[in-house]
Amino acid sequence: MAQAQEQGDLAVVIGLEVHIQLETDTKIFCGCSTEPSDEPNTRTCPVCLGLPGALPVLNEAAVESAVKVGKALDASIPEETRFHRKNYYYPDLPKNFQITQYDDPICQDGELECSVEGTRRTVGIRRAHLEEDPGSLKHQGGSIDAADYTLVDYNRAGVPLLEIVTRPDFRGAEEVRAFLAKLEEVLEYLGVFNASRDGSLRIDANLSVVDADAIDEDGTLDEAARENANRTEVKNISSHKGAEKALAYEATRQKNAIRRGRAVEQETRHWDESRGITVSMRSKEEEKDYRYFGEADLPPLRVSHWKEEIEIPELPDARRERFQSEYGLNEEAADKLTSTKQVADFYEEVTEQFDPDLAATWVADELLGELNYRDMDVTEIEERFDEVSRLIELVATDEITTKNARETVLRTMLDEGATPDSVVEAEELGKTSGDEVQQAVKEAIDENPDAVEDYHNGEGGAINFLVGQVMQKTGGSADPGDVNQLLQTEIE
Repeated sequence: MAQAQEQGDLAVVIGLEVHIQLETDTKIFCGCSTEPSDEPNTRTCPVCLGLPGALPVLNEAAVESAVKVGKALDASIPEETRFHRKNYYYPDLPKNFQITQYDDPICQDGELECSVEGTRRTVGIRRAHLEEDPGSLKHQGGSIDAADYTLVDYNRAGVPLLEIVTRPDFRGAEEVRAFLAKLEEVLEYLGVFNASRDGSLRIDANLSVVDADAIDEDGTLDEAARENANRTEVKNISSHKGAEKALAYEATRQKNAIRRGRAVEQETRHWDESRGITVSMRSKEEEKDYRYFGEADLPPLRVSHWKEEIEIPELPDARRERFQSEYGLNEEAADKLTSTKQVADFYEEVTEQFDPDLAATWVADELLGELNYRDMDVTEIEERFDEVSRLIELVATDEITTKNARETVLRTMLDEGATPDSVVEAEELGKTSGDEVQQAVKEAIDENPDAVEDYHNGEGGAINFLVGQVMQKTGGSADPGDVNQLLQTEIE
């Protein structure tokens, strides 16, 4: 449970509704493709357009994905779950109702641990339920409250969503950001989510402000205080950073209103990312406004036994701990190497050929560092992992220097798509022979008597200067450590 974060005599209470687009080939109730299209309204059929007489058929892959998430969140899966119709009018909802789950969701009472500024938090998961996505609105000429007109694209209508509803366990916007990062990490490990898809993660946040003394030291909230506090629902949040900004703004807005003696209206507000503010959309609906009733065209769903039958991969926390114990990595390296499943898998492939420390240095520091600098993701070079392994081999077998491997070969590989061997050949980066290095050492000593004298006088920087001279003469193809030893031997 989160710790209370006070600001004067007021504290923030936040709960989330996180909408996850599940990675399936087809939509949840029809056979239309979920692949994005630049052509609006081309991924549609009578079912996802809500035409009369069209009947839904449940996508098995979407249900399997929901069960995997339930296992990862340690949630219970009831013996029987069912679908309902949630009735409301909105332009991008073609049937004027949404097929969703109401009082019998597929996942119930779970939890997820995350770390906030080095402190572990356990966030309660009230439920996770399957539903269909509405279409998407394209506001032309401005934001939602200032657009000239709005277009509707139904390509997304019917894409499978899993809505994860947390308990009101957050006491600050930074906790929300940490939780979302951890949740996304887990979902990607499960293989049910692709963060690169537009609209793949959408967050609605319920935020209210209560007296700070209504929250105990362990973060437990007085239920009566929560019920009595008016809350706002903030919509249109689509990123971790956006969630932190939106909720920090909304918390400040509500606290300022209360301190000035104004009432906080219970309403739905829109996060305008371009202006960095929330704007009022409409009064907040209650459950009765949606007029839920059972979806007669879909039978009850009985999949509780799938929780035992469906396997899920090793999750990030467990893999992080194993990397530290099995490979002797420190916490920082283990965090980097388990940041995504692709990175962790590649690291373990490399450790089958090379020393774990060497593999960690090249994957966690060199490769990820260069990718981050280029704003690239490791998935963009998955097909070239064998080339990265070859580069590590060139270093491990002393065919090229670490410096050249890092500063020339790897960077050229990423910038120009070249192979490591072709870069080594084109730039003539193969290590020089022992005789050539020895000759370069003698020349550096003969040409720099002042530096030699400084070395004898105990100035440590002199040897580094001489190493640099030798590296220049050899075109960077000598090993700096070997050069250092040769210089000291020759001078002494």
